[in-house]
Amino acid sequence: MDLIVPLRSFAKVAEVGSFAAAADALDLSPQLVGKHVQTLEQHLGVRLLNRTTRKQSLTDFGQAYLARARVILEEVESAEQLAEIARGRPMGRLRISAPVTFGVHALGPAVVAYMQQYPDVQVDLNLSNSLVNVVEDGYDLVFRTGDLADSGLVARRLGPYPLALCAAPGYLAARPPIVHPQDLSRHECLGFAHSVIRTRWSFHDPQGGVLTVPVSSRFMVNQAEPLLTAAVGGLGLILQPFEMMSAALARGELVEVLPRFVPVSTSINLLYPRDRQVTPKLRSFLEFCVARFTEQSMARER
Repeated sequence: MDLIVPLRSFAKVAEVGSFAAAADALDLSPQLVGKHVQTLEQHLGVRLLNRTTRKQSLTDFGQAYLARARVILEEVESAEQLAEIARGRPMGRLRISAPVTFGVHALGPAVVAYMQQYPDVQVDLNLSNSLVNVVEDGYDLVFRTGDLADSGLVARRLGPYPLALCAAPGYLAARPPIVHPQDLSRHECLGFAHSVIRTRWSFHDPQGGVLTVPVSSRFMVNQAEPLLTAAVGGLGLILQPFEMMSAALARGELVEVLPRFVPVSTSINLLYPRDRQVTPKLRSFLEFCVARFTEQSMARER
């Protein structure tokens, strides 16, 4: 009996907590995922999951079995990686996690271009502003913005991710003029909950140094896209990646504010486990991202 697919289904259900979420991650139907888990339980003669209408939780045996199942799946993946290395070409599945805004506006198009170049590689891309555990959650690599804590991971800095300060023309027309960053204290500054820019915004001073000013807003969100909608609707000023707002700027829905005071950019970093074998697919993706985002950073600076 082939147990690898049922093991993968069981491990994914245990990770995400439901058949539906596991089905999305595995690109299967929820019914098929349920069948795989049931097949595994019948083979073992022991229940692995406690089932409710909304969520599945591990039984005591399921908890112990999951640890062994993960070891088996890791060994299978290692064997597949050996085959990839022996063939010398990128192939297999890459598991990637990235922040939402960067993932939608920058990484998503890059992944499409990469997959067109390497047709034997499959990509699982998870977009979340919450920090994931690269090793425990089974990712090959993750993208993170800003300064990094010492995590024991290998880090590659891909370059700056420029920010822009913008607002709708209607908002600016109805409010006091903004000629200096200190003026922002009298304005609605739309807040991004997952960042240091939640309450303080920093700008390069044309006279030298950095100006950091406190800001506040009635609207605080943990995703950037609703902030863009709010800014276009005239609710306040927005400080977010330029790429996200470029279309609204081109349409005239937003205009840049304080162009002489350039916002202090965040940085994009690519991280992967130090002991992770650098297979052809991982190496090719690393090299692709370094080249692509370095070129984009140089183009923005010009």
